[in-house]
Amino acid sequence: MPNPLNESFMQSSVRIYLRLLGYVKPYWIPFSISILGFTIFASSQPAMAWMLKYFVDGLNAGAGAEFFGIPLLWGFPAFIILVAFYQGVGSFLGNFYIAKVSLGVVHDLRTALFNNFLTLPNQYFDNHNSGHLVSRVTFNVTMVTGAATDAIKVVFREGMTVIFLFAYLLWMNWKLTLVLLAILPVIGLMVTSTSKKFRKQSKKIQAAMGDVTHVTSETISGYRVVRSYGGEQYEIDRFNRASEENRQRGLKMTRTGAVFTPTLQLVTYGAMAVIMFLVLFLRGDATAGDLVSYITAAGLLPKPIRQLSEVSANIQKGIAAAESIFEQLDEDQETDLGVIERERVSGRVEVRNLSFNYPGTDKSVLQDIDFVIEPGQMVALVGRSGSGKSTLASLIPRFYNHSQGQILIDGVPVEDYRLPNLRRHIALVTQHVTLFNDTVANNIAYGDLAGAPRADIEAAAEAAYASEFVNMLPKGLDTLVGENGVLLSGGQRQRLAIARALLKDAPLLILDEATSALDTESERHIQKALDRVMQGRTTLVIAHRLSTIEKADIIMVMDQGRIVERGSHRELLEQNGYYARLHSMQFQDEPGQAS
Repeated sequence: MPNPLNESFMQSSVRIYLRLLGYVKPYWIPFSISILGFTIFASSQPAMAWMLKYFVDGLNAGAGAEFFGIPLLWGFPAFIILVAFYQGVGSFLGNFYIAKVSLGVVHDLRTALFNNFLTLPNQYFDNHNSGHLVSRVTFNVTMVTGAATDAIKVVFREGMTVIFLFAYLLWMNWKLTLVLLAILPVIGLMVTSTSKKFRKQSKKIQAAMGDVTHVTSETISGYRVVRSYGGEQYEIDRFNRASEENRQRGLKMTRTGAVFTPTLQLVTYGAMAVIMFLVLFLRGDATAGDLVSYITAAGLLPKPIRQLSEVSANIQKGIAAAESIFEQLDEDQETDLGVIERERVSGRVEVRNLSFNYPGTDKSVLQDIDFVIEPGQMVALVGRSGSGKSTLASLIPRFYNHSQGQILIDGVPVEDYRLPNLRRHIALVTQHVTLFNDTVANNIAYGDLAGAPRADIEAAAEAAYASEFVNMLPKGLDTLVGENGVLLSGGQRQRLAIARALLKDAPLLILDEATSALDTESERHIQKALDRVMQGRTTLVIAHRLSTIEKADIIMVMDQGRIVERGSHRELLEQNGYYARLHSMQFQDEPGQAS
């Protein structure tokens, strides 16, 4: 009775493998050339055994022996060289062109994964650590090519070799060859049972490698915290645990292969022993050359059979890796059903009955939010940490999708705008500045801003009061800032982020703790720049510092996801409520908590 689990396993493997082979299709010409090369290589294998028949018989015939009308003395060495050349051509064509396919598949898969990162919703990154995601692009893709191309190389080269050798053996003595064929079902059962173990173990190895990458990435990016708080030993222990887990997983898989290969070899050579016995016992009228030729051809079989059996491990590693890659590629992309595109909006923002829960949680982050920001107005959001301010700001550019209520820009729901167009109208500056390992100029003129005139970049830097430190850098605007701006201070990074927002010249500006990393003097300069840039723009400010928001047209006080007060700075102080208490505390939240 068939085992449903085995059938499901086989169907899953075949489905994934066929999808994987789809990435080989664009390279069908070099792939076909490689298959031709492997066929040439495989067809040369029986030639050596065939030549030995004439060589041995020629030795018995004496000095007058001929090899196809040519004296054996010259004909046999010449034929060896000819076969070696023929085999070499096949080997080159097969190996070079399969490598071309392999490298192409690696590039295509990595590109597909990277491009996919840029379309996944925020929630996906919230739920997956960066180490495992990076490991897919590096480690998993390498494993996949082992199945997509390297395994194909072995299957075709060694498979064709086995076919040609069996054909030769059947031609020489079909009765003896049937004995060899009897071991094939045994080999099939062994390969199938071991494949399941390889696939399961390979998945665990890939997960363990993701942990290694994750720990390494976190330690490198957070090296200042590690050193400041004496976390070296903790990180060493954490990395050792992750690496040891990976080592143990790899050792377990190696052990499975180490048991499987000699067992298979024992079965194969057992069959060979039977063949040898039968050859000697049933010699009949066969010449010495016939016997040597047959035994030589049969002796060539174990190596390709063993390699064919070992390729199962590579295939299962690749299938396990492909499964994780395809899981990511099959993830729903960031929802974008909008059709409206506008050259520029006036910046009127209206929020109606807005409520929000993060996906997968029951806790309400925002409840019944209502407000209107008219074009050119500055509206400030204040409140304790965790009150929902940053979440509300994240919903406007649709980093998350709300399911209750509406957010409208110029009277159009944000979900009706095409995402790229919606975000083109919004400039965002957060307390967590992201800079790239590039020049100052390229960090200011990033993305859609790339190619902006140099004069505009300089003007944005000047307006953000960044010029005073940029001009002191070794190459000015052309100075590399290091990974995430590590060569700059927190205040300098923040000013570059504000310069980037100024250069974007968007009608809607969101400042989420944008001046949190600035000293008092820098903040005063930035505030002057912001006063200029806010003119004619709708501005939503999230801040704790009084100096940042006291000039706001409307201040909205949030608490536990609700707007509990709203009004001007003076009106709210007179109410002597939430805002007045926050004002008396100088808007200082509890340390260690995020907005």
